[in-house]
Amino acid sequence: MSKDYLVYVDGDFVPGSEARISVFDHGFLYGDGIFEGIRVYSGCIFRLAEHLERLWQSAKMLMLEMPISIEQMERAIVEALNRNSLVEAYIRVLVTRGKGTLGIDPRTCEKCSVVIITQPLKPLLGEKAKLEGVRTIIAWVRRDSVDATSHEIKSMNYLNSILAKIEAINAGVTEAILLDRNGFVSEGSAENLFIVKNGRISTPPMTAGILPGVTRQTIIDLAGDLGYPIVERNITPYELFSADEVFLTGTAAEVVPVREISSRPIGSGERGPVTARLAEEFDRFKRDPRNGVLITEDIRIVAGVDPPEENQRTS
Repeated sequence: MSKDYLVYVDGDFVPGSEARISVFDHGFLYGDGIFEGIRVYSGCIFRLAEHLERLWQSAKMLMLEMPISIEQMERAIVEALNRNSLVEAYIRVLVTRGKGTLGIDPRTCEKCSVVIITQPLKPLLGEKAKLEGVRTIIAWVRRDSVDATSHEIKSMNYLNSILAKIEAINAGVTEAILLDRNGFVSEGSAENLFIVKNGRISTPPMTAGILPGVTRQTIIDLAGDLGYPIVERNITPYELFSADEVFLTGTAAEVVPVREISSRPIGSGERGPVTARLAEEFDRFKRDPRNGVLITEDIRIVAGVDPPEENQRTS
């Protein structure tokens, strides 16, 4: 039987099997809430500050009044990891509008609820996918536009992505790629997307309705450091099919090459050299303690500060 990891619910730690929210919570009733997915590598919470900044920006857009501060959220995350003795983990932070009445009026919700789940999680699309790549389709479902339920906000409303994922499953492939309302490439159902052509890297812009991915930005920065020309621009489906390489990025998936789109092989049909180099550099980067927050039994060490050796936790 799998371990029943402790879950943080509004200040209390309870076994996951006993974690509860009200059926009148507007996060449950209407998807009225936000979340973040965060990775822990070798006892280091990768890019925690960036994830929490995005969470707070999402809260601002939805006019959610956060019930705790960023510092309190950081401490709760670290405590959840330590209580569960986790140094390699996935963290899911959820903030809902809270318990209210039937009807969408958010004024009936007295206080937002915070849930923090920590548990081990392998790469979302599988370890083999990171080396061998995945088969995909272009979905009929279009990505929600930036003036609708924009995926710039990491909200609990993922129906747009779920419909695309169902289409991929029914087609017998791993993932779906969504276009925006203008027919340009947006992103995968739960990952950002990059293409490589003649050594140049391109990725869709924010105007395509994409999530401003933390892993996406890390790859953009790493590509620049490695000397690859990289640009954010509109990408057509034709450019997808004719690319030398296509790859997906995300916190849960990490860096995954795409070997086929809608029955068309991409490049050689294998992981390309640019994707391979960026994936290898990302694997090195993510385990550098300077790129996150180290966890110990009794101290939180902010990124960018070299911790005393006696306070470092090894795995």
